[in-house]
Amino acid sequence: MSGNSANPAFEFATATRIIFGEGKLSEAPAAIEGFGRKVLVVTGRNPTRAAPLLDLLKEFDCAVHCIPGEPTLSDVTEGIRTAAGREVVVAIGGGSAIDAGKAIAALVTNPGEPLNYLEVIGRGQPLTETPLPFIAIPTTAGTGAEVTRNAVITCRDRRVKVSLRHPRMLPAVAIVDPALTHDLPPAITAATGMDALTQLIEPFTCRRANPLTDALCREAIPRAARALPRTFAGDPAARTDMAYASLCGGLALANAGLGAVHGFAAPIGGMFLAPHGAVCAALLPQVFAANAKHKPDRFAEVSKMLGAGTTGESGAIWLENLIRKLGIPGIPTYGIMEEDFPEIILKANEASSMKANPVELSNVELNEILRQS
Repeated sequence: MSGNSANPAFEFATATRIIFGEGKLSEAPAAIEGFGRKVLVVTGRNPTRAAPLLDLLKEFDCAVHCIPGEPTLSDVTEGIRTAAGREVVVAIGGGSAIDAGKAIAALVTNPGEPLNYLEVIGRGQPLTETPLPFIAIPTTAGTGAEVTRNAVITCRDRRVKVSLRHPRMLPAVAIVDPALTHDLPPAITAATGMDALTQLIEPFTCRRANPLTDALCREAIPRAARALPRTFAGDPAARTDMAYASLCGGLALANAGLGAVHGFAAPIGGMFLAPHGAVCAALLPQVFAANAKHKPDRFAEVSKMLGAGTTGESGAIWLENLIRKLGIPGIPTYGIMEEDFPEIILKANEASSMKANPVELSNVELNEILRQS
């Protein structure tokens, strides 16, 4: 075994069942019926994206709860009220809808205030009751949230994003149908696709990488590197590769961890109205270059998988060129100024993702990453 995964002792957990492939949404009714017929369907700001699922569930008793953006505590609290008396929660949408559905399914069965169970701003209590069965159906190829055990919730008044996290939150079923991503606009395709690529590179290079997550990343990084530019250019055949890469990224991050890109992205997302995937994309080349100076062999391996050459530096340049080609802007677009850097760095150093970064980056290095992003 090579690189960070020299220690073969590890754990691996994921969704009980993963259904992958074009047209697999048609299997949703049978998958859901095993848990009950009273369904809460959680979807994003555009409820028409849930229409194909709702058409399939006409014989079911369905309530619908829409999440207008990245889920807030009030979105989740309202969803808990709507979930009363439901037997199963199904989320169809991007990472925001899936995270909200995951949180609602977990908290509707657990007593007390939702805040009791949240990290950072709450008490971080573990769940004591089994969540409602949860089924995740992604419509973007990006977050991999359909196979992770946490839900990210935004607390705007505290300018922070926090996690609700527990092994019982792993979905009962993940249905990944690439056909659901075919009508994504180019900007969302680019941002979510870069999130997927980041969530393959970071678990592969982080300090908690293991042989099983390495295998997933080695398979999916080259696939994502080839498919993302083609998907952005409108090639529908490449959508399946991106959906698969996103799924592998979710499996990898849930069992290995992430790194400084996500360490930064969490506080930035809490402090500014900045889309998560685009922020990750803007940060990735600089974080890659900074880490590669400390771990040249591991990052050289990633560069080769990207088709970018044989050094960490060549990989960083390749990533910089890719985000330029995808039209993803730098972080100043979201109102982030140099005077915000100390607060961002302070919060980033507390983030769980930063603690999994392959090396401990100094505040000087972190400041330089932000400056160059």
